[in-house]
Amino acid sequence: MRDGRHVEAVTDAAFELGSGSCLALVGESGCGKSVLASALLGLLPGNAETAGSALLADGLDLLAADERTLARTVRGRRVGLVPQSPAAHLTPVRTVRSQLQETVRELLAPKGGKARLRAAAESAAARTAFPADHLDHHPHELSGGLAQRAATALALVGDAPLLLADEPTTGLDRDLVDRTVDELRAHTGDAGRALLMITHDLAAARRVADTVAVMYAGRIVEIAPADAFFGAPGPRHPYARGLLDALPERAFTPIPGSPPELGDLPPGCAFAARCALADATCRAARPPLTEGVACHRA
Repeated sequence: MRDGRHVEAVTDAAFELGSGSCLALVGESGCGKSVLASALLGLLPGNAETAGSALLADGLDLLAADERTLARTVRGRRVGLVPQSPAAHLTPVRTVRSQLQETVRELLAPKGGKARLRAAAESAAARTAFPADHLDHHPHELSGGLAQRAATALALVGDAPLLLADEPTTGLDRDLVDRTVDELRAHTGDAGRALLMITHDLAAARRVADTVAVMYAGRIVEIAPADAFFGAPGPRHPYARGLLDALPERAFTPIPGSPPELGDLPPGCAFAARCALADATCRAARPPLTEGVACHRA
């Protein structure tokens, strides 16, 4: 940071995402989910530092790749992104149709002239239920939900092997949430494709995920099969259990307190101050992620 401090935005994040599968990354705002996605695509600000590796199936290390490689061979082609703030990612002076057609032309290079290009763009919009009569609108003329659907349509054009969907259901009603996540899940139906979905919507995560990873204060504190996480035996980490217990259809019990500042993390478990099970060991030593959970008391 400007004052010389370092903020541990994401630390020790380790997971595998196999072909044909979906990993849902969940957790409170500010825990590092979107930072992780930005790191994979080389979209972090200039003062960010990364370490480790992020390997695609063909061996390309996304963290080591230069900007030319990321821009020309990765973004949109090998890794697609549904951005968290779609209105900020859409070009404000161009219509949705023109942006879709440009993306189709760059990624798919369809033959057949303007008619084929126009049809391909309309087909891409239909995948996310974006209304055809709004294709000639500019981004500022769209509601938040329509902007989200436009951004999702752009991300799906290239049918990239890895799709990063960062809060893809923001601003959508329940029926459109289900339709959108079903379309994202269908992306993994063909061999060689996978989905990393970042979401606050646990119902959407349950609908599409094979695996759930829970982040807290920049770290993955639990990773488990979705069936076990949402069913029996349920989450093992107290924070993960708290997320489910806060749902209206469950206990509707809020988690007390607030997450710590990432620039001032405690020496022990970052959740200890909010955890009813915490003891002296929890407050003194940071628990490693062992057998899918980072908790001294699990």
